Amino acid sequence: MPALCSIRERPFAERALLERGGAGQQRGRLPDTKRCDMVQRRIRTAALFAGAAALGMLLAGCSAPGANKGANATDSSGPIKIAIVDAQSGQLSSLGDWEAKGAKMAFDEQNAAGGIDGRKIVYTVYDDQGDPTTSTNLANKLASDGNIAMIGTAESADSLAMAPIMAQNKIPMITSGQSPKLGELHNSFVFLNSPSSTAYDETLAKYLVNDKGYTSIAMISNNGAYGAGERDAFKASLKDLSVSPAADQVVTPDQKDFSSALTQIRGKNPKVLFIGAEEVETGLIVKQARQLGIDAVIAGGAPAGTPVYVKTAGIDNAEGTIVSTPYLGNDTNDQTKKFAADYKAKYNETGELHGAKAYDGAKILIQALQNSKVATGQALSDAIRAVKYDGLVGHFDFDENGIGVHETQIGEIDQDGNLVAANG
Repeated sequence: MPALCSIRERPFAERALLERGGAGQQRGRLPDTKRCDMVQRRIRTAALFAGAAALGMLLAGCSAPGANKGANATDSSGPIKIAIVDAQSGQLSSLGDWEAKGAKMAFDEQNAAGGIDGRKIVYTVYDDQGDPTTSTNLANKLASDGNIAMIGTAESADSLAMAPIMAQNKIPMITSGQSPKLGELHNSFVFLNSPSSTAYDETLAKYLVNDKGYTSIAMISNNGAYGAGERDAFKASLKDLSVSPAADQVVTPDQKDFSSALTQIRGKNPKVLFIGAEEVETGLIVKQARQLGIDAVIAGGAPAGTPVYVKTAGIDNAEGTIVSTPYLGNDTNDQTKKFAADYKAKYNETGELHGAKAYDGAKILIQALQNSKVATGQALSDAIRAVKYDGLVGHFDFDENGIGVHETQIGEIDQDGNLVAANG
């Protein structure tokens, strides 16, 4: 056998094939040199197929970090997956329930009208429990579940916790959080479906000082993301009006006994008590303030205009509360009347601000998806920012910080516990 075909000089796999062929040329076998060439060709072909398969597996495992692995990232004909993230349990579950129902109603209406380019919107409600740690874990889960956008959450602290992860995964979020810090993130994937606390409190402070003539104003707020944002914004607004708060007490979001802080406030005998806290806590503060003999006018942002606040405080205690809000009620115009009627028909409940905000946010997302032919990632974020929309809570025109609405109105709680337009 020529040296070129020496079995000892072949790799193990080739030697095995040659050895199985035998050394002789009996029983009509090919000569050794031809048989060597044939084996070599077969081995080269097998190696090429194996290399191609290995390369394909390698490329499949090298997707970019943060890439959306859901079906919607590549499937242009399947369902459009949207996440609704809000508290469905815990103290803030009433907010989450309102928000989820508002968003679901908008998506259900769109599906009934044929979806988007024939594609159905499939939404999943995730319970963040009003907890930033839970929200952080959910932010990582949303991408792996294939969601391309998110409505929620109602809590500023949770939204702040989720924002960097959502940006990393390139999933736009339309939040109901109001903390000015959300705008200060300059995160191109974060959008607010209502004004920030800055707008709420500027409007409220001007009304109290300029329109009503109050200058003796005490403050109590919690040190959570929402409460801290309210405190900072309201104090800054008072300062612009040359007013210093008569008292400035800070409590915690989960506090139940406010007697110490309220006793300090009572000693100042203020004419107005501003409260920067969520619905239940605001109601508890007002109830305890009245029990301690504080008869100041109560003032606050959106939480003070909700049924949960009125129920917690009691109608008698809540009556006369001054509220800064972008949504005065269901009878404001034809659009709000239709929303209220549809909400009542669907859920047998009365619609209110939080459901209206989420409904607006979902409608804006739907319009962006239509305009962009169901884009994802940065392209979808850009499409959301480009939307101009006349919604239930006002006219949306997103600025560079993701804030779409910049004005609120003044309302008050009447003797029946309803939010109505303020009387002058």
